Amino acid sequence: MFTYLKNSFARKIARRFTKEYPPIIDHLNMNQYGEIDFANWSSPLAPKITLNEATVSFFNQFIKAGDLAIDIGANIGDTTVPMALCTGLTGITIGFDPNPYVFKILETNASLNKDKYVIHPHRCAISSEPKSFYYISSEASFGNGAISETRESKHGKFVFDGMVEGIHLKTFLETKYASMIQKLSFIKIDTEGYDKEIIKSISDLIQAYKPVIVAESFGKASEAAKIELFEVIKNNGYDIFYFADFDINATVTELKVAADLVQYSHTINVYAVPKK
Repeated sequence: MFTYLKNSFARKIARRFTKEYPPIIDHLNMNQYGEIDFANWSSPLAPKITLNEATVSFFNQFIKAGDLAIDIGANIGDTTVPMALCTGLTGITIGFDPNPYVFKILETNASLNKDKYVIHPHRCAISSEPKSFYYISSEASFGNGAISETRESKHGKFVFDGMVEGIHLKTFLETKYASMIQKLSFIKIDTEGYDKEIIKSISDLIQAYKPVIVAESFGKASEAAKIELFEVIKNNGYDIFYFADFDINATVTELKVAADLVQYSHTINVYAVPKK
């Protein structure tokens, strides 16, 4: 009971008062991948995450050594690191996240395991054209949040003191990663309900390089929004699959029509592969 009350109080403090929480480094044995260091966020608002081989094997279906992989909405790097273990030392995994507090943990994870992978973290938002955004949260310590073009936002009342750069992804990659862009094999998107807007903004990149796409169907989104997500992916020339978890052994089901996606009322992930 004491531990519960202590943790509850810590969460209340984090929600009401802005405070930075440092990374905590865990040492993991990933067997075939050897010893891995992984940084969790010590914020009481953040769940503790443990990496495992089954997650890496899930990504390894689509990402190989030497590839370029992209994680949009990378958070602390809990999917970025497994993706990077697949791209290895000869490839690059790029992690984008606009949250100024979780980004520091992502940077820490990018600095670890230099003998196993290359991660490039960027505190940017993806948009259809270059512009600046506010980062706004319902929690003072920014355990969650989203970008906004104005200081007034449904996402909360806590506004980070500084702007977030919005970039056009294809232009960014062709400028900064010209030698790697032809090896783009995979894009993961997790942007709290904005995934379809991200996909629309990078449709030129998708058409040019046909990477495998992972996106989230947000549980609270409207039926119309879920249908639009399905159609936006499908119309780019992809087959779409529901998968139960980032786990090589997870259930996978093909979604053939939009109604197959709409039937899920909770938040789910889908992956999409180019039609053969």
